[in-house]
Amino acid sequence: MTQRSVLMVLFDHVQSLDVTGPAEVFAAAGRVVGDPGAYQVRFASLDGAPVVSHSGLRLMADHALTDVEDTDILLVPGGDGAAAADPRLVAWMRSHGPRARRLVSVCTGSLLLAEAGLLDGRRATTHWALCSKLASGYPAVQVEADPIFVRDGNIATSAGVTAGIDLSLALVEEDHGRDVALAVARLLVVFLRRPGNQAQFSAQLAAQTARREPLRELQQWITEHPDADLSVEALAQRASLSPRHFARAFHAETGVTPGRYVERVRLEYARRLLEETSDGVQEVSRAAGYGTPEAMRRAFVRVLGTAPAEYRRRFRPASA
Repeated sequence: MTQRSVLMVLFDHVQSLDVTGPAEVFAAAGRVVGDPGAYQVRFASLDGAPVVSHSGLRLMADHALTDVEDTDILLVPGGDGAAAADPRLVAWMRSHGPRARRLVSVCTGSLLLAEAGLLDGRRATTHWALCSKLASGYPAVQVEADPIFVRDGNIATSAGVTAGIDLSLALVEEDHGRDVALAVARLLVVFLRRPGNQAQFSAQLAAQTARREPLRELQQWITEHPDADLSVEALAQRASLSPRHFARAFHAETGVTPGRYVERVRLEYARRLLEETSDGVQEVSRAAGYGTPEAMRRAFVRVLGTAPAEYRRRFRPASA
């Protein structure tokens, strides 16, 4: 069986979960395939000394970065130490990053990759709160703020904390197949592996909460009635506003158009039904307000890159 080396880059003020989450995925994969060395995970800091994480947890390094040879997976976690990286660490990344077969970042680790010039001309993501910083500070990077992880060639970047686990599971699936990745997910009590283009937030969290009570109540009503008539005209009438005034006010207070909000709510509701129930695709499409299975299929393909039936096959927990 092929053994793959994984190098975890350590630095002071690292987010410890960005390190331990992926490390546990790779360790669990070794147990599942019956080879504890399937992934040889090593930890390295600039000078080989221990580092102190955000939370005060002390992490030990196996090596100094300068002593490390090329690796199959080079993983850069996030944290304040990545957003304001030591110039020596940036220089090491600039030199060694291109030599890794797969270059991976978790959370704000993408800022370190960008500072080293490794994301120029690439699609990438990071924690939602830092996407604008990544985009403005590094205009050569094509920032995608919505997905939980983005893969562009041999470089993969992910959003905050748990998204690093999702991305690591995707790498395990690439190496060992879907059954192994699902077994690892079950072992870690991660019941559902999220697709990379799933939104970082639910529909309600992705949008701002409206200040005015009628619009705030309407947001909640939409999430509870995805199968209702959710046209601008119908929603405006419920809010006692003209359609034009309603559309402007909703966008101004939530940051998204009514149509975009409704689309997110319906997709999220349909995904949940596919994951948690045995309802047929036609029943799900009707309950989620799509009307027809074809309309739901188009929405899934456009946003998630997969059809509803395939989504259910890949992401429904075995226990369901």
